[in-house]
Amino acid sequence: MGRGKLRIYLGAAPGVGKTYAMLSEGRRRVERGADCVVAFVEHHDRPRTEALLDGMELVPRRSLEHRGAAFTEMDVDAVLARRPAVALVDELAHTNVPGSRHGRRWQDVEELLRAGIDVVSTVNIQHLESLGDVVESITGVRQRETVPDEVVRRADQIELVDMSPQALRRRLAHGNVCRPEKVDAALSHWFRPGNLTALRQLALLWVADRTDEHLRQYRGEHGISTTWQARERIVVGLTGGPEGRTLIRRAVRLAEKGAGGEVLAVHVARGDALGAASPGELAVQRALVEDLGGSYHHVIGDDVSGALLEFARGVNATQIVLGVSRRRPWQYVFGPAVGTTVARESGPDLDVHLVTHDAAARGRGLPAARGARLGRTRRLAGWAVGVLCPVLLAVLLTHTAAGLGLANEMLLFLALTVTAALLGGLFPALASVGIGSLLLNYYFSPPTHRLTIADPKNIVALAVFFAVAVAVASVVDLAARRTQQAARLSAESEILSFLAGSVLRGEDSLDALLERVRETFAMESVALLERADGNGWTRAAGVGPAPAARPEGADVDVPIGDRMALALSGRALPAEDRRVLGAFAAQAAGVLDRQRLLRQAEEARRLAEGNRIRTALLAAVSHDLRTPLAGIKASVSSLRSDDVEWSEEDRAELLEGIEEGADRLAHLIGNLLDMSRLNTGTVVPLIRPTDLDEVVPMALGGVPEDSVELDIPESLPMVAVDPGLLERTVANIVENAVKYSPAGARVLVTAGAHGGHVEVRVVDRGPGVPDEAKERIFEPFQRHGDAPRGAGVGLGLAVARGFTEALGGTLGAEDTPGGGLTMVLTLPAGGPAPVGTPYRPSPAGDGTTAEPKRQKAGPQ
Repeated sequence: MGRGKLRIYLGAAPGVGKTYAMLSEGRRRVERGADCVVAFVEHHDRPRTEALLDGMELVPRRSLEHRGAAFTEMDVDAVLARRPAVALVDELAHTNVPGSRHGRRWQDVEELLRAGIDVVSTVNIQHLESLGDVVESITGVRQRETVPDEVVRRADQIELVDMSPQALRRRLAHGNVCRPEKVDAALSHWFRPGNLTALRQLALLWVADRTDEHLRQYRGEHGISTTWQARERIVVGLTGGPEGRTLIRRAVRLAEKGAGGEVLAVHVARGDALGAASPGELAVQRALVEDLGGSYHHVIGDDVSGALLEFARGVNATQIVLGVSRRRPWQYVFGPAVGTTVARESGPDLDVHLVTHDAAARGRGLPAARGARLGRTRRLAGWAVGVLCPVLLAVLLTHTAAGLGLANEMLLFLALTVTAALLGGLFPALASVGIGSLLLNYYFSPPTHRLTIADPKNIVALAVFFAVAVAVASVVDLAARRTQQAARLSAESEILSFLAGSVLRGEDSLDALLERVRETFAMESVALLERADGNGWTRAAGVGPAPAARPEGADVDVPIGDRMALALSGRALPAEDRRVLGAFAAQAAGVLDRQRLLRQAEEARRLAEGNRIRTALLAAVSHDLRTPLAGIKASVSSLRSDDVEWSEEDRAELLEGIEEGADRLAHLIGNLLDMSRLNTGTVVPLIRPTDLDEVVPMALGGVPEDSVELDIPESLPMVAVDPGLLERTVANIVENAVKYSPAGARVLVTAGAHGGHVEVRVVDRGPGVPDEAKERIFEPFQRHGDAPRGAGVGLGLAVARGFTEALGGTLGAEDTPGGGLTMVLTLPAGGPAPVGTPYRPSPAGDGTTAEPKRQKAGPQ
């Protein structure tokens, strides 16, 4: 039994018609004779969508009870027992009611697919896990129901259901998306034109990326190396030189001229010794291209032009952006520039842009770190000049009608010797000296065509020529080597300076440091290994494909003490590279130790905070909790006393004391429990759009009547909060304000909208708080000033701030003009209110969930 096929209708926004499209596809399959059933569909009372269900087989849903209410979910067992060929399952990102077979509906779908059943499903773009932060920044609403991107990417078919923002808003206004009473709120919140346009662009780009993956797979399977210009993709070649930033900005401007353009910056590192580029400059350029929305890539290859073209064709690039060479004119004797070679070999499918810049033709300067060895191409060129060119020069001079004279001929051969030394070093130059001396003796020193010299003066001349040529070759070679050594030392000092600077800056990203090692030494992968108590090696961190698991499995390993090692895979390194590599290894070990120390310090801080809270809790238990208990105990003992006859008034007073003490205990214990939940991170809010005028009045149950004045405008937008947490937050703030307000002064609770937030202000006329203590009052077990004992343990405002931060808002204190304190509670504005029962998406399909109406909680 094979795996079933998954087809997904991806909605660009709620209400575009993805459920309608799914049901239409189901009806077409039924008409073609396919065994298709409706496993689960939410039609949201939309008549045209509901009409498509007529005549289709519906699998009965499973009923579940949660929090005293009944709900229905897809019955996976019933679908498996029915075993249709095709099942229609709506809302892939839906969260199932607790007690269901799986927690999420996409997991139900996975089980159906494993059973060999084809599934047609729907999902909106805002429910993809990777886009959660982006959607929240656009709409201001965090999606609580999400589906992993990989689940959607594995679908056999994805069809985008799209609609222009104007058309969708018209559908909404006509009542085709949600109930008429919710239309105005929806149009002014979630369904704003800007929101819909941004969501539409997200959907188009996401589908385009997946199409691009299929295109790359197809080209790879069919061995297609030519570029298919289906999408503008621009490759920027970086050398690590100063022109890189100019090239990146120019490439980004080219990409912005067409929709969906992509920029890929690539640095090709040679495989011989330290990388030739400046590590600091490459880091700046990498950050720049990523800030501008592009990506950075590191490629290893001795043939820079070939590696660059291979990379560009591998990513199906359409354009290559390179800088004009920094070589001086005479340096072209060593070969053509990279840009010239790339332009010549790119072919008709790749456009090459050569961009001018300030450093063009000003010289490349010293190679950053090529080492003392010359490249293979230069050595071959040196031997060619040293061996072949003297022969060609001799042939040319022998065919010249008028001889130039032995002195001039010696100078020409000496020039070839110097050129051979510059290109290939000492040994090609010595070969040039030997061959040149023999040719001068044989062809140009009488008697010619014999290896004898008749004139003693010519013997001296040839001897001087030989000595001078050897000396000049030695000096030129020594100067070249010293230049290369100076360049290498300069590169090493730059790298060591970078490492020292990272220590001073306190940088603690181990992966970034290992990536720097990989790029600097042109390696394939780097791993930091650690051995614990002789029990084998473990990988503390690693970058690149397949990092080594043991030092023996790497091409290069650098021990760091007795317990750690830096392992590099890709090629062997010369001995002179190990000094810099040792500095990197020591820095990596230091970063790892620093990370662990920071974690230990954080753990110690948490333990110290826990000890402080426990100490304060003991103090609270010793007095603040025992005081109401003592009052309750005394009142109960008095009522149970048989030797005292209590009047009705006395009994009522004692019972009132018991009730007040119990309320104080409930309030104190509630705050202690809330503080414990905040410290352990178990507060998980259920965010949904909520009206303030529904929550704030319920929060006033714990304060005396007529002690608070409410001013909550009905025109305020909804807030995206958990109603229960918001109620407790407001209750604690108001109770604190009433406690410190003078007798007869009412606390004012007012609210207003500011940008994308709603601000609630609780104003009292109490003694106020000095500026230096305004933050301290939000710490646990803090009571400002001369607060009387028994007035609480100082947790109310700490709990309020903790709940506010869990809701994504802020809570601060300001001075009230004329005296007093004003608490400012800022909450994120939400979208349209959801309709229906818990764990059901709202009619707008925005993925938020409703929950049962909370009962009046009051202070706890």
